[in-house]
Amino acid sequence: MLNLAVLLEDTARARGDRDAVVQGPVRLTYAQLDAAASRVAGALTASGIRPGDRVAVSCPNLASFPVVYYGILKAGAVVVPLNILLTQREIAYHLADSGARAYFCFEGSAELPVGVAGAAAFGETPGCEHFVLLTADLDATPAEATPAEATAAETISTGAVGHQTLAEFTRGQPSSCRSAPTAETDTAVVLYTSGTTGQPKGAELTHSNMVHNALLAGRTFGTAEHDVHLIALPLFHSFGQSVQMNAGLLGGATLVLLPRFGAEQALAAMQAERVTFFAGVPTMYHALLDSPAAGQFDLAGIAARLRVAVSGGAALPAEVMRRFEHRFGVPILEGYGLSETSPVATFNRIDRPRRPGSIGLPVWGVEVQIRAEGGGEAGVGQPGEIVIRGHNVMKGYLGRPEATAEAIDADGWFRTGDIGTRDADGYLYVVDRKKDMIIRGGFNVYPRELEEVLLTHPQVSMAAVVGVPHPTHGEEVKAFVVRVPGASVTEPELVAWCKQTMAAYKYPRIVEFADSLPMTATGKILKRELASRSRP
Repeated sequence: MLNLAVLLEDTARARGDRDAVVQGPVRLTYAQLDAAASRVAGALTASGIRPGDRVAVSCPNLASFPVVYYGILKAGAVVVPLNILLTQREIAYHLADSGARAYFCFEGSAELPVGVAGAAAFGETPGCEHFVLLTADLDATPAEATPAEATAAETISTGAVGHQTLAEFTRGQPSSCRSAPTAETDTAVVLYTSGTTGQPKGAELTHSNMVHNALLAGRTFGTAEHDVHLIALPLFHSFGQSVQMNAGLLGGATLVLLPRFGAEQALAAMQAERVTFFAGVPTMYHALLDSPAAGQFDLAGIAARLRVAVSGGAALPAEVMRRFEHRFGVPILEGYGLSETSPVATFNRIDRPRRPGSIGLPVWGVEVQIRAEGGGEAGVGQPGEIVIRGHNVMKGYLGRPEATAEAIDADGWFRTGDIGTRDADGYLYVVDRKKDMIIRGGFNVYPRELEEVLLTHPQVSMAAVVGVPHPTHGEEVKAFVVRVPGASVTEPELVAWCKQTMAAYKYPRIVEFADSLPMTATGKILKRELASRSRP
């Protein structure tokens, strides 16, 4: 028997009085978090939710997220976290595809209308029987309904079940319960992939997958008697969920939740809560470095307390790493993983030599190969597809045996679709996404390499490189560039500079300047959107 909820329960028994979650004025101790999760579990069970049933959650980084997440697990059910930026149509697809029987949805706001979209999606998904509204105030009752909540409520179909707030749903439930017995091979979480090659697919991650990934954190990042994590990464995504929430609660850390990332808010939280552990995607590090508000804070004090910084989700430009480490005096540990690998597969470790630009070495119990085009293992320095095998690989894609068989071979190797290399000492490097690779005149061009070079230009703040159609070359290389404030570099000047610093077949012939680049909720640049802008 193994249930992911044990991460919270064990720490609640040992350190019940310690702050587990801090979110604005809300502070929950481990004992309070465990009690709140127990009430959710009791309410789900009383509503007919059984072990193995799937329960969806749309919630930003609020105290409600871990309360509901661990409550679902305690009931023996499966958590299906949904991106809070999904539209009504997309939410309805995820509810139906996952077969969710219950849905916890944040009330939203004028800027984030997830409550209205979620309520409407629930109304058109017959198999989803229970809708629970998560209010901004964890303890709000129906009598204290906000305008956003009232709007969401009006869109729910009036049936036998109707809707409730979390406070109403859990009222009268016991504050302690024993987690439902689940096997280590049972599904604990279903994480939906981004759907870059078709409809999103749900990766089934087992209790064993998720517990192992949480246990790896201490081995990878070292341990402290009391870490304080700033969680700016969205908890509905695998990175923040495994590396910070699950691993942090396992280690007795205090989780400081930031509902929406902003450099000023992040620096304020680092200073006020004495943060020791920060994890982010490259765009977050970039924002922290270039924030106009940075001078308002005690950066020296923040740097003195910061024990470790972690980057993942996308390749971290070497120039951003150098600048951050110079200012904050702490090494950034870069790693790699995917939703299908729970997510961590490789990392630079705090107790091993770190190689900037490398995603490190395979984590304990995980094998990684660079597979050549012909199927064998690529030689040192030779590019090939990154394939992964180990305790972190998902059970499969929910309800999609054909897609699962295509992704995981008979020997258990998961095909990532990423191109990488390995050096003579075994350190791994991501060259690019296989699908992002540009083929110009028969030559392979890897956008990440070009982006790294562009960021060394003194007037370039951000860059994204994509392939665009070309009548004779097949594809041409185009760079979208955000200039630093006050910069005046022109397209001909930047193209000429690139021509001098890059091989003739790869430098971008087209440069388009932009005020900003489109990003996902997790801070990844949306290259598909950029590429679509350039199509005829």
